Amino acid sequence: MGHIKKETNVELNRLIDHTILKPDATEQDIVKRCREALEFKFAAVCVNPIYVKLAHEQLKNTDVKVCTVVGFPLGANTTAVKSFEAKEAVANGADEIDMVINISYLKEGHEDKVINDIVEVVKASDGRIVKVIIETALLSEEEKIFSVQMRG
Repeated sequence: MGHIKKETNVELNRLIDHTILKPDATEQDIVKRCREALEFKFAAVCVNPIYVKLAHEQLKNTDVKVCTVVGFPLGANTTAVKSFEAKEAVANGADEIDMVINISYLKEGHEDKVINDIVEVVKASDGRIVKVIIETALLSEEEKIFSVQMRG
């Protein structure tokens, strides 16, 4: 982060999620990312679920949102587990949820299960923004098209 100029277009900054999802991230790392997000006026800080409360405390009463991941990194959790993760994240102060699409369901052609998985996480997120992470390197052209065009 040391070389970002503060003169960067503020409109662009408001589209950036400052992310710290390393498995060895510490509380100090989270606090640092929150401070950077405030300094550069980023849209959100995306943290692992264990740090949602900490990020929420760091960012309360600011314009920077707290985002967390559900079903990360593989997307292979059951729908019930993803829904629980989303509910807990909301209870802990998450403003946005980034869920990983169930790649196995998609590869198997279980489009109805893919859609249901997303719908249930959206319901559990209680009106929060939900973004779906698609692992494009693992998907065929048809699967990518389905992923971005699906309707629930």
